[in-house]
Amino acid sequence: MPNPSSNTARDESSAAPPERAQWLALFARATRDELDDAIAHCPDAPEFVWLRAPQTGLVLVQGRVGGSGDRFNLGETTVTRCTLRQQDGVVGTGYVLGRDAERAARVARLDALMQMPQHRNALATGPLSTIAGRLAATAAQHDADTAASRVEFFTMVREA
Repeated sequence: MPNPSSNTARDESSAAPPERAQWLALFARATRDELDDAIAHCPDAPEFVWLRAPQTGLVLVQGRVGGSGDRFNLGETTVTRCTLRQQDGVVGTGYVLGRDAERAARVARLDALMQMPQHRNALATGPLSTIAGRLAATAAQHDADTAASRVEFFTMVREA
């Protein structure tokens, strides 16, 4: 995902294919149907073997005081992860919040496919851009809902 504080970064990223961290973040937040649609774009995908079958565990979540201050331990959350290797040697990894092993497996599969040049462009311009668009629309709606309930406070100075 491009840096929102830089219009130049946004313009450059729309022309270039997304980097691995960006596509993994988008796939991790995609629905199961969106992931199935993306996999359907690659009917000639090679077979794979599990290096680490989907497994669920806990990870520690950290927060920051005021959003940018000192770190503190916020709590734990459930995460499912897996890793696979395709016949051609490409390794794909999937992490998703929650206990959905099928979604994690699909994310790992798509991660491996995105590393293959013959699939990368089709996935980036089709399903990945659809997922990014849905997430952006959801974020914009959330921002609009938040702005509608914003209260402005002001203080009047009294003369003594």
